[in-house]
Amino acid sequence: MTKKWSNLNLPGALHFVTGNVLHRIPIFRQDRCCEVFLDACSLLLHDWPCKLVSYVLMPDHFHLILNPRDGDITGFTGALKSVAAGRIIKITEDKRFQRRDSFTHQVWQDSFKALPLWSPWMIWQKIDYIHANPVKARLVSSARDYRWSSFRDFYFSSGEPLSVDHDWWWPDDPEKLEKAIKEIGWGK
Repeated sequence: MTKKWSNLNLPGALHFVTGNVLHRIPIFRQDRCCEVFLDACSLLLHDWPCKLVSYVLMPDHFHLILNPRDGDITGFTGALKSVAAGRIIKITEDKRFQRRDSFTHQVWQDSFKALPLWSPWMIWQKIDYIHANPVKARLVSSARDYRWSSFRDFYFSSGEPLSVDHDWWWPDDPEKLEKAIKEIGWGK
């Protein structure tokens, strides 16, 4: 039986993460929802040793490239979705986020996808994909013009709207990644 490549906690690997809004509701067309998501991300990055390499908020989903020091991509993404959901619910009155009991709220689809990136080619392909996504979706004509991505900070160190890490790796990443690969049996 083959191992599933997504949502593995792999210390030492960069991870390409995608999370979708419940029912693909385009909440990220509202600047305030984008702001609170990025604020939640910034807060979590302050408390959880993790490197943010690139990101984009599309109308109904997000993409991130992350390198959590402990490799716990599932935990980090779950915490991010939880914190962001609480903040988004507070600022929106959207009834589509209420379940039938009217008390439980849900902003995100239950699942998300986190794909480990193994090679420089894969890393750069995903970075380019993230930054080109708003252009491909015809939200803007140039990636530089899209407010809710890391493009400007990634290439010009602007710090807006959220700074990314330009040093993507932790000092012991090669050893951690090699050990993780052996533990899951891919190194055989």
